[in-house]
Amino acid sequence: MTLLLTPRDVARIVAHHGLPHFLGTLADRIEADFCRWEEFDKCPRLASHSDVGVIELMPVADAHDYSFKYVNGHPGNTRHGLPTVMAFGVLADVATGTPRLLSELTVTTALRTAATSAMAARKLARAGSKVMALIGNGAQAEFQALAFHHLLGIAELRLYDIDPAATAKLINNLGDTPGLRLSVCASVREAVAGADIVTTITADKTYATILDADMLTPGMHLNAVGGDCPGKTELAAGVLERSKVFVEFEPQTRIEGDLQQMPADFQVTELWRVLTGQAPGRSADTDITLFDSVGFALEDYSALATLEHEAREQGVGSDIELVPQLADPKNLFGQLRV
Repeated sequence: MTLLLTPRDVARIVAHHGLPHFLGTLADRIEADFCRWEEFDKCPRLASHSDVGVIELMPVADAHDYSFKYVNGHPGNTRHGLPTVMAFGVLADVATGTPRLLSELTVTTALRTAATSAMAARKLARAGSKVMALIGNGAQAEFQALAFHHLLGIAELRLYDIDPAATAKLINNLGDTPGLRLSVCASVREAVAGADIVTTITADKTYATILDADMLTPGMHLNAVGGDCPGKTELAAGVLERSKVFVEFEPQTRIEGDLQQMPADFQVTELWRVLTGQAPGRSADTDITLFDSVGFALEDYSALATLEHEAREQGVGSDIELVPQLADPKNLFGQLRV
């Protein structure tokens, strides 16, 4: 049988120990899996693009487990009452191909994206960072805000979105968070002025320039999340030129990230090399660091593995017959006798 986790099941898993604990557990699991990077069979995600969005498959495997995520990105979906991003995933045994887990990954993708951002910032942001600008206040924004608040100690969020309703939604959701001050800004420039960390998480599938090089200050850490497919950027090229740039999986980020606008020989460092001590991260308080985050399948594997462990520990989810249970494994035709 295959364990099924619905969005409600995932909410129960997160609530069991609380969101801060779950984000911390997930960030630690992602970091641990990045530290065994070379054990995984990896490839860029498989993408099917249209004029209105993208649908992707994201596989990864080690010697024991295989996982994949199905995920879309359709910025216009909110006009139809649908989420911009919807996802589900599978965790299976490599030895037999048996799918052990089928799980929602829409909410979980937001959780793992925020956990990955915070995990990277623990290595790349300046120690003692307290102020973060959050540019783009849509569906993923609260997750980023809380991950940086709980895991890095961010105490002030400076908010900007072209849609005031998105910012109002975020304030309604997070306005009573202890120890977190929210400030609404009139422009990107106002939001980033004096910020220790800048997170950009916008949704439009277009070559956009959300952040210009003249907005940067020494010591700033940039967490660029929204530029995550071909034809979609958030940063001016000059931002990358002034920064030390870190990525998840370089072959994928070259195609999809803000890195897509740079020449092929532009130097970047894969994050796993920093985590394992094979490459330096931030070397001085004055460095400007940039995590060009597009989302990578290994993070989804980490999330699925975490969900499976927690679900079985907590007794959450339901067993379903996703594949036939055969008395005679050679008699598949017998399944049609009802």
